[in-house]
Amino acid sequence: MTRIRLREARALAKLGMNDGAYYLAGYSVECALKACIAKATQRHDFPDKRKADASYTHSFRELLKVAGLAKAQTEEAKRDPLFRDNWDLVQSWSEQSRYGTAHAETAKKLIEAVGDHSHGVLRWIKLHW
Repeated sequence: MTRIRLREARALAKLGMNDGAYYLAGYSVECALKACIAKATQRHDFPDKRKADASYTHSFRELLKVAGLAKAQTEEAKRDPLFRDNWDLVQSWSEQSRYGTAHAETAKKLIEAVGDHSHGVLRWIKLHW
């Protein structure tokens, strides 16, 4: 789902549909973090209630904690300043953006921060799923 949402974001941006492009680019990150959380749950396990409840959020900082990736994200941000800048940009996204208006440049920057093959947020998250 993560890859699909990012492809959709790119397609919408090309069509000038920047609101949807911006929203879907951020949503792809949310999906990726939740995939990391799901991967940590073994088949037939009864999930920890606190962990399950904490997963019902759109906050990337909270999802990083639930996925056990907060420390790794901090280390990567120290190691790679371009990743840090991309992460900072992605942090400005919220699920409330689906109700807002995004400019073409804003959508483009978020899509690049998410999908950059060398320093992007999804590239890093994929290392952990």
